[in-house]
Amino acid sequence: MREIIFDTETTGLDSREDRVIEIGAVELVNRFPTSRTFHHYINPDGRPIHPDAQAVHGISLADLADKPVFAEIAEKFIEFIDGAKLIAHNANFDMGFINAEFARLGHPAIDAARVVDSLALARRKHPMGPNSLDALCRRYGIDNSRRTKHGALLDSELLAEVYVELIGGKQAALVLEAASVVTAGAAAEETVAVTSCLRPSPLPPRLSEAEREAHDRLVAELGEKAIWAKFNEPRAA
Repeated sequence: MREIIFDTETTGLDSREDRVIEIGAVELVNRFPTSRTFHHYINPDGRPIHPDAQAVHGISLADLADKPVFAEIAEKFIEFIDGAKLIAHNANFDMGFINAEFARLGHPAIDAARVVDSLALARRKHPMGPNSLDALCRRYGIDNSRRTKHGALLDSELLAEVYVELIGGKQAALVLEAASVVTAGAAAEETVAVTSCLRPSPLPPRLSEAEREAHDRLVAELGEKAIWAKFNEPRAA
């Protein structure tokens, strides 16, 4: 199973007007990183960067002056994510921007069925929160000391580790992957016959005859209404 963990940085918060200025993505196969990554800074094509956004990611227009516009990297990104499930933290935000950029190029939007929101996963697993990327790194003991500013590639690398923990850790991922393979082949189910056999001779009793007789005497002393009397079956002499 191939999954792409990705993140974006933007000029602001409005996908209708603002633009993507950084995309970072890492590839997982069967929930393990492959070392394949995608990373580009993008020229916003004349759109200014809101000061609040720049305070978060630290990217200025001067940093992007010689970078390609989105149209120049779009096909490379499409090739990188082709056929994979996409995972992002607060995925509605990132997908809103990616699909807005695609719409400007006349490219169809990415199907929402391909997208997993790791923030939604975190909120279900840890309903009392907090569930920011930094908080989840602390919860799972993931070193995020390099994250002094938001950066799309670094955030994707951290999220990849968080995502694996959210779905149960690497060992559980192996089990889940095996289960998904079985599920995918459900159309060709196999019937497994299970044969049970009788023991050639019964197991010896765990109670000695003296212990059973002592129990019978105790039950007799309790009287006819004792609950044990209902379970005491007469034994052959």
